[in-house]
This record gives sequence, C-alpha cells and structure tokens, in this order.
Amino acid sequence: MKALNRNQMAWRAAQDIADGTVVNLGIGIPVLASDHLPAGRDVFFQSENGVIGVGPAAAADHVEPDLVDAGSRKVTLRPGGSIIDSAWSFAMIRGGHIDVTVLGAFEVAANGDLANWDARIPDKGPLVGGAMDLAVGAKATWVIMEHNTRDGRPRLLEACSLPLTAVRCVKRIYTDIAVVDVTAQGFVAREVLKGMTAETLRSRTGAAIAIAADCRPLVAPALSA
Repeated sequence: MKALNRNQMAWRAAQDIADGTVVNLGIGIPVLASDHLPAGRDVFFQSENGVIGVGPAAAADHVEPDLVDAGSRKVTLRPGGSIIDSAWSFAMIRGGHIDVTVLGAFEVAANGDLANWDARIPDKGPLVGGAMDLAVGAKATWVIMEHNTRDGRPRLLEACSLPLTAVRCVKRIYTDIAVVDVTAQGFVAREVLKGMTAETLRSRTGAAIAIAADCRPLVAPALSA
C-alpha cells in the first residue's frame, strides 16, 4: 500500500475534468493536471496571469520564455488559445466564467472552508494571491493536497486553524490516500487507497469522515514523482 505521488494525484484529478469546461489550475500540484488530461477531452485551462488555453509543459527544446503559467512554469498554448492581460483574466474569474478551479491547500474544513496560505512561512509573507477570487468565483472548487503534514497531522479538519482563503467553497479533495467530497453532512470518502482500511483513513483525518456505500479503490498508473 503506497500513497500516490504528486503526478498521480494530479492524474486522478484530471480524470474528473469534464469535456468542454474552462478550468483554472493553481500553483503547485494542480498545474500538473494539464499534463494528464485524458486524450480527446476538450478543455481550456486558464492561468490567472492571462493565458486561456494552457497546454502541457513545454519540452526543453521548445521553450518559449515568455509563455508561462501562474507558477512560472514554461508551458505551451493549445490550438485556439489566447493571451489576455491580468485585468481581463481576473474579470473572467470574478465574473463566474471558470467552471472549476483546482487549488492546493494547507487545510480544508468539514464544511468546505479553505485555508491555502500562511503568513507565518519564513521569508514569504502573505501569499494568498488570486486564490480568494478563484475560490469564490469558480462554479466549483477542488483541492489537491497530501492528506497529512510531514509530521503526521491531519489536513482535513473539523475547522481550519489557519487563516481562511474562502468559506464553504471546497466541493472535492484529492489526496495521496483518498478522494473526498465535502457534503452538507461533512466529509465523504468516494475512493480510498487500495488496501487501506476505513479505520486507518479515519485515524488520519481530523474530522468525522463517512465512507460512501459505493466507495472504490483509489488507483493510478505508475508515474514518476
């Protein structure tokens, strides 16, 4: 029983991105989802710095230095893609034109509250960026994050301990051990790492978590981290 790595987590989230949608990918693990979209699925990835139609990461011999995503990753532009300025990009976000935003997080509460920034990080300061706009402007907010911190503390909590980015916004969470929906009744596990018991999942979660009646094993192809 081995937890999913970063690319596997991004792959799993990418499988749920519907055809014909406009999707924003946040900095960190979420941006990797553009590399794992199922073949033939027509999706426009939007980057808050003003790219509509982000393609996969650029190959080393085809890098365009000025074509980057919000995390400064060198990317490609899909057919039909376009470049707009930051003001238009945020008008698109705030105007409700993003179907799904996929963000990283430090904590998610059982009611969907999101905490994905921390002013206490040394030499970083407050870096909430566009996440506040994305979390409330998108039609759906998903999160990709590890289920626990490096020292084993849960990230799925009854209530967030860190400053909130937005309230009651998260609908689905992809972790390295589970796929979890946020419902009116709290966390519900839809998929759990193959071989992991419900008791182990509950012990690693800082709030009550129900196991869906049709809960499936969480599996992903072999991908490098």
